[in-house]
Amino acid sequence: MQIEGSERWRRPAVEPPPTRWHLPDPREAGDGDLVAVGGDLRPGTVLQAYRTGLFPMNVSRRQLGWWSPVERGVLPLDGLRISRSLRRSCRRFRLTTDTCFRPVMKACADPRRPHGWITRDFLDAYTLLHDLGWTHSVEAWDDDGTFAGGLYGVRIGNLFAGESMVHHARDASKVALVGLVGLLRQLGTTLLDVQWLTPHLASLGAFAVPREEYLDRLADALGSAARPPG
Repeated sequence: MQIEGSERWRRPAVEPPPTRWHLPDPREAGDGDLVAVGGDLRPGTVLQAYRTGLFPMNVSRRQLGWWSPVERGVLPLDGLRISRSLRRSCRRFRLTTDTCFRPVMKACADPRRPHGWITRDFLDAYTLLHDLGWTHSVEAWDDDGTFAGGLYGVRIGNLFAGESMVHHARDASKVALVGLVGLLRQLGTTLLDVQWLTPHLASLGAFAVPREEYLDRLADALGSAARPPG
């Protein structure tokens, strides 16, 4: 599927000042998914976390946690399962990217959704990263121009870390995922991280790998070109 507006993905992102925090190495973490607490959501901190194999999510409403699942979900870019019904749905929606990043993230943050974790702090932090060129959204639109669903995530080098998906029309977020995978393949991306494996993601072809294997895949996906100067 074609996505309108993907030129922005090809532009260099702006490297922010480095974090003032020392982020732990997930290889030295214990058996739990939660590796550390505290810190901040400044751009340099968040980017360093993804480069290290961590991602932020609150432990409580007021306490920031840094996570590296013992079993990490990944979606192979050559293994996305597109059912016959999903293929039909792909013809129903128009796809764009980065036209309304914050509204997509706000839709994902709807407090009525179960297990909601996206706070105003996260909205502000990832919107700033979007302004710097590090985070992206994919949007699906009905024929009448109504927002039907979408997703967002973080792109660093050949890594895309998917954060959340939302749909207001059946299959809209899945169609956005189909478009995302096609775009990532065009860009030479090698790792699509989906954090925790769920039955929904497994039905689309995702599977879980041990933390050590994920970190090896991450190192390959980032390479020296994706690391910050210093």
